[in-house]
Amino acid sequence: MKNRSVRHENMAGLSTSIPVIQPGAALAEDASAASLGNKAFNLARMAALGLPVPPGFVIGTAWCARADEVGPALWRPALTRLEEATGRRLGDPRRPLLLSVRSGAPVSMPGMMETLLNIGLSDATVDGMLRLTGHPRLVWDAYRRLVAGFGEVVAGIDPSVFDADLDAIRGSVPERALDFDALRRLTRRHLDTYARAAGTAFPQDPADQLQAAIQAVFRSWQAPKARSWRALHAIADSMGTAVTVQQMVFGNAGGLSGAGVGFTRDPTTGMRGLWVDFLFNAQGEDVVAGRRSAEGHEALSAAAPHLWAELVAAAARLEQAFGDMQDIEFTIEDGRLFLLQTRDGKRTPLAAARIALDLLDEGLIDTRTARDRLRSLDRASLAERVIATADGVAAEPIARAASASAGVASGPIALDETQVEAARARGDIPILVRRDAETRDVAALDRAAGLLTMRGARTSHAAVVARQLGKVCLVGCGELMIDEASGRVVIGGRVFGTGSLITLDGNTGAVHAGAVEVVTREPEDLLARIATTLAAD
Repeated sequence: MKNRSVRHENMAGLSTSIPVIQPGAALAEDASAASLGNKAFNLARMAALGLPVPPGFVIGTAWCARADEVGPALWRPALTRLEEATGRRLGDPRRPLLLSVRSGAPVSMPGMMETLLNIGLSDATVDGMLRLTGHPRLVWDAYRRLVAGFGEVVAGIDPSVFDADLDAIRGSVPERALDFDALRRLTRRHLDTYARAAGTAFPQDPADQLQAAIQAVFRSWQAPKARSWRALHAIADSMGTAVTVQQMVFGNAGGLSGAGVGFTRDPTTGMRGLWVDFLFNAQGEDVVAGRRSAEGHEALSAAAPHLWAELVAAAARLEQAFGDMQDIEFTIEDGRLFLLQTRDGKRTPLAAARIALDLLDEGLIDTRTARDRLRSLDRASLAERVIATADGVAAEPIARAASASAGVASGPIALDETQVEAARARGDIPILVRRDAETRDVAALDRAAGLLTMRGARTSHAAVVARQLGKVCLVGCGELMIDEASGRVVIGGRVFGTGSLITLDGNTGAVHAGAVEVVTREPEDLLARIATTLAAD
């Protein structure tokens, strides 16, 4: 069976398909990344491979420039097909369908546009979700997330007001330890905060929520961070983004549930093996947004070896089908694995070389493809900067963090874009130090030597961006505290002012005070393999 499309023609004569993606369905003949966006196109390819993908539909890139014409008349027929496939209906008080609404351009723009989750929850549908799931904590957690996310993305409310609500309710209790009663009270508080900050009540009609979410995702194509990214990478503004609407799956369902992001090989070194960040009892945005720290794959493989084996097998199928290392997002809902995204993974030059050579050896790509991926790499791009040791003894770090991008970078501390520019004006290239690894810092990060954060995962969007920009990046430093008001940071118990020198060692995850001696090391074995491949007949 092919992925079916619902056709619509607008008043201006623009005729396009609204593809409905269903697991096991063959890829439509006219499907392409240009028309569906890379995210939805790859979802359709995964569905065709029989991999577990939540069903959904796509409003293609052609509509981005004409988003004001996108309304229920366009998406309602596709939604009806999705409702038929799931046996649930948007806004149904007994069997409500909940949706995610995500962006997806034809080229990768990690974290530069918006996502909204849990669309369809309202005061009228909460009871139906409670009966369907039997999981009050899940439902109230999803509802409070919807109100806060919708408030930030659609209504433009500063997320700090919702963070303040959370702090007031939880006290000293960790967020993921809150019970359903606390989350219900938090949801009610969020609804009051939304009404006060937005000047209007949170929309209770799920169809209105969906329409507003679709429009917000299309608008995010012109967000400052998205425009900055396109300028950095010479991406045409006319390309546009698609909007993908899918049935929600819940990593915050308790028990054996969670959300993860991973690379099918190490994006820093290129070594074989899944490289995963995972959070139990969480939704995907918890990992990629950069506001929470995550665990590595060891936690998942220890708790659920059968699911880890299923994920490893899916990763192998994806590499075979796509012929490259993949960056994947996944959710586990009550012991069931769902794949939410795959794309060619961003990697360092060293990783790019090793991955191309290994894929050739494994028969996943041919010699011509390998050569194409290797030709732009040379000794300079593959050289590794490492901290020099005295008599074989490494310098003692003041703190450690998770390394998201390798290399060594030294520079004065800067806490925001203004301080980055001031340092550059003095002839220095600073280290950007932030609470969270967030993509809104992309312009400042581009001008910095590296990024150090209190929170965030190695696979957060900002960490992926740092790796692609060639910046050293350490995230989730538990020994870091930041006081923006005084312009001071505490690292490993030591106080530093803005402008103080520190060094990030992305090879080991260490933070050092001051500047340290660095040496360059060339991967001779890898260079020899490259030379042999390029010279082969």
